[in-house]
Amino acid sequence: MADLDICVCLPARNEAGRLPTLLAALAAQTWQRQIPVAIAVNNTNDGSLAVIEQARVRYAGRLLLHVENVTFGPGQAHAGSARRLAMDTGLALLPARERGVLVSTDADTRPPPQWLEAIASAVNRGADIVGGRIEIEQDEPLPESVVRLRAAWDRYWHEVRAIEDAEDPVPWDPAPRHGDHTGASLAIRASLYEPCGGVPLLPAGEDVALVNAALAQGARLAHPAEVFTHVSPRRDGRAEGGMAAAVQILFDQAASGVLPRAPALHHWHDRAVWRRTLRARPGGHALIAQQEPSLAPMPHDMVLEMGE
Repeated sequence: MADLDICVCLPARNEAGRLPTLLAALAAQTWQRQIPVAIAVNNTNDGSLAVIEQARVRYAGRLLLHVENVTFGPGQAHAGSARRLAMDTGLALLPARERGVLVSTDADTRPPPQWLEAIASAVNRGADIVGGRIEIEQDEPLPESVVRLRAAWDRYWHEVRAIEDAEDPVPWDPAPRHGDHTGASLAIRASLYEPCGGVPLLPAGEDVALVNAALAQGARLAHPAEVFTHVSPRRDGRAEGGMAAAVQILFDQAASGVLPRAPALHHWHDRAVWRRTLRARPGGHALIAQQEPSLAPMPHDMVLEMGE
């Protein structure tokens, strides 16, 4: 893994209260080399810059902190602009793009010590993109009703992945695996970042759009079980449609008492067979990413099973 150069990239908007936890977690990584960190401080009027300067002194020699402090105009003050600035800045910090890896995260995360090493291992096994599972921060417990609902969704997605693994397995994303690839934990080879267009300037969903653009070029996406990060379950997030919005939806669903609906599992079976058939064609892996967005949405015709 010594032949890889890693840079961690994150947007931060009024995150003075969260940044110390993240920066301490990055300094505690088992990754043996100095860790460059590109921080896009944007539209901020709190003490984030002072917090970063304190960390620069505290972790000197361990973290190489580079800050871009900007104020985006009303039309550009969103997640896409901030994450793009962070990733573009990180790209410039890498000494060699052919062995570089850009690792996106958020200011309210707390990655475990092996996070970067696990990402590097996945890249060395052949992954071009590595998604990290989102784990709710245990120090900020959720109500029991929300915990039960999230567990039900976890069981559902576990069954979906089991279907995909049986019908359309790919060697670079073997079981056991999760299914998350969001900006809170998302690594991409630096040599792939610019050719697929970089982070799209979207108000929300910029992370998944980046992944889809890379997949459309034939990139290999992996979801190793050992790659994960802890994320705050706050509901007042900075990004429209981000993690905070997803947590709010969970709270709303749990409070309503109405069980949510999801596509029946046979739809996922049919989709996996479709992917397998297309994947057998020349360039099939890229064709899947190019054609799947135009398929009709799956009907939500099954009530989510809550279990005991």
